Amino acid sequence: MQLTLGPIPFFWPKEQILAFYECLQDQPVERIYIGETICSKRREMRTQDWLDLAQMLGEQGKEVVLSTLTLIEAESELKQLKRLCAQGQFLVEANDMGAVQLLSQQHVPFVTGSAINIYNGRSLRRLQQAGMQRWNLPVELSQNSLRDTLSQAKELTKQALPEVEILAYGYLPLAYAARCFTARHRNLAKDDCGFCCIEYPQGIPLTSQNGESLFIMNGIQTMSAKRFDLLDQVSTMRDIGVDALRISPTQTDMSGVIARFHQAITEPQSMTTNAQHINLVDADSHCNGYWFGQPGMDQRAIELNE
Repeated sequence: MQLTLGPIPFFWPKEQILAFYECLQDQPVERIYIGETICSKRREMRTQDWLDLAQMLGEQGKEVVLSTLTLIEAESELKQLKRLCAQGQFLVEANDMGAVQLLSQQHVPFVTGSAINIYNGRSLRRLQQAGMQRWNLPVELSQNSLRDTLSQAKELTKQALPEVEILAYGYLPLAYAARCFTARHRNLAKDDCGFCCIEYPQGIPLTSQNGESLFIMNGIQTMSAKRFDLLDQVSTMRDIGVDALRISPTQTDMSGVIARFHQAITEPQSMTTNAQHINLVDADSHCNGYWFGQPGMDQRAIELNE
């Protein structure tokens, strides 16, 4: 089972982005997804900067995947997408069907992100025929949905299944919109936002009228207020046939999170005595409901063997 790091969802200064990836050199993360997936106006890192970073990470022994925008709205964004899909050196993660079409037309293998709606075995096989070699489970689906999808895909054809990757830790990407919520929060027009996202390196928390944490507003993206955490489900995911666990970057304790998941993958027996994880997971800051077919913001008690 592989441990991967997803693209940074927030708008960080270029220096912070480069420092973040520099610290990953000795971390046990095998595959790293990089690139701007939220808003093309976040130009601290331009396309060539991402390509240069990919080259550097590759020279350090990391497998690098270039992630595309999730919502394409302008001709300039389409040109950028075409450049990423045509660069030929690095695998691409397609986050919208436009990228899927471009990559498929070029007969180039690709990965699909969780925003691509693969909800059954037929969709899985259809995209596999188009060139998909790995897919990310949509975050709202449960372990039973994953089992059903893989089972149906096996019934359709004897061809080997594409690799399965699951978001195992981080804020859940819930929705995308043409409107920029961060700009609206500042009473700014989207086209004249002043790049204000950079002032919210962890997004803008949104609470209910009762003060309960609900969402994080991140530009055009709505995220969960709680961190999704499937650390105690590593053995279950392995049994289902999951090939890779994805960690979504945040500003806090990335090395600690990576270390815990690496230990869970390489030393399954350690989960029985992992007191640090027992103290980490709580219903106020973490969630795992979607995985169990429950409301996404729920936190089901961790399951450790005695």
